[in-house]
Amino acid sequence: MKTTLTPPTLRRTLAQTALLAALLIPAATHNATAQAQQPKPANPEVKQCLAPMQPVGTPRGILPGRVAWSHAPGAATWDGGEDYWFLDACNDQQACDWLVTQTLCTVSGKADAREAWQAIFEHFNRRQGQGTQGYAAGERIAIKVNNNNTYSHADSPEINASPQLVLALLKSLVEDAGVPQECITVAEPSRFITDYLYRKCKDRYPGVTFVDNQGGDGRVKATYKPDAMTYSRDNGPLARGIATAFTEAKYVINMALLKGHVGQGVTLCGKNWYGTMSIHADWRKNFHNNFNQSRDGQPKYITFVDFMGHRDLGGKTILWLIDALYGCKKVDGAPAPRWTLPPFNGQWPCSLLGSLDPVAIDMVGNDLLISQFPDMPDVNYSDMYLMEAAQANRPPSGTRYDPEGDGIPLPSLGVAEHWNNPTDKQYSGKGIELVYVKAPSLLPPQGR
Repeated sequence: MKTTLTPPTLRRTLAQTALLAALLIPAATHNATAQAQQPKPANPEVKQCLAPMQPVGTPRGILPGRVAWSHAPGAATWDGGEDYWFLDACNDQQACDWLVTQTLCTVSGKADAREAWQAIFEHFNRRQGQGTQGYAAGERIAIKVNNNNTYSHADSPEINASPQLVLALLKSLVEDAGVPQECITVAEPSRFITDYLYRKCKDRYPGVTFVDNQGGDGRVKATYKPDAMTYSRDNGPLARGIATAFTEAKYVINMALLKGHVGQGVTLCGKNWYGTMSIHADWRKNFHNNFNQSRDGQPKYITFVDFMGHRDLGGKTILWLIDALYGCKKVDGAPAPRWTLPPFNGQWPCSLLGSLDPVAIDMVGNDLLISQFPDMPDVNYSDMYLMEAAQANRPPSGTRYDPEGDGIPLPSLGVAEHWNNPTDKQYSGKGIELVYVKAPSLLPPQGR
């Protein structure tokens, strides 16, 4: 992380709380002292493809390579008891609203959420060669949430998308960005939108559409554009249809979870795309071709890069988010355990990560997970898909990534870099810029 962690307008806003010095993690800069420091492995027990502070790829974003880390201690207070973790009694809605607003401001360098959304839309359209216009009325936005641990519309005790953070994102889209409710879709095409999440958001914003695998009970059943995905290598019977919630949207937001996953080590934004494909709600009936990294660290083709670069998925995404309100060591089960890694110190992470760089945000999520849980299953070389994505134009595996099959290979999809160690959490300054902001302790405890 850099010492120039927040733009001047944000610094002025935070200074009003007289807490600025306490909000920023000390960071290395390009001075003689920092250059003299020798980076230590992020975790010596975990093998990764990329050495610390050795960025590869091309940073993306309004502020290229920037990853926002917003932290609101106390936002999540579930005690692990019999009540569901996602109940309002355990989660502070106002703190979740702050997490979304602060993340938007940090990734854009703007002073408030309205300006942030305008800058984000303009940046996306400019990258697409569509001028500098912002959001236009009638344009559809699809939000991909991670509700992987669901089996019906009934609530599940396992970790899934945080209802309070999803509501906070909808609130900001509608009230700050000016997006009509009817133009927003919250989608989990491969699983289910459970009752608590649905009702909490639908009661506040009845015009928003909710799409899931089954439909009914107010949800819309997912439909798919067949053969929309052309994998860059033979992927056997892996699903090729993409949910029309995404193929018909103008913009997409990827809202993943911070957790481990058997097979791939981690599940973040890159893997979250799998839920947009024409797969079965029962994961046992699906194929997972080329999801896993090689166990010896040898470069290989990985499917996630095709998801990340496809024109209807990563190609339409204006914002990548990782819901870290709780986080989890395992892919399933209730949130567990609490995090000992500073600055969490035995509490839930109570955080939201955000970026305009799809590789950088997953690198930071990967660093957090392997630093906290170095004994996660299959964690070795969990950065392999990010090495491929960052260098998609010249990947280590030699794959010609072309997920549309149109003869146009992917460029670099972002920047990959590991921090120096779990204590300092410093990046080189040439790739990822991690910006940590802690919520003022003066936030009133409303919305519980």
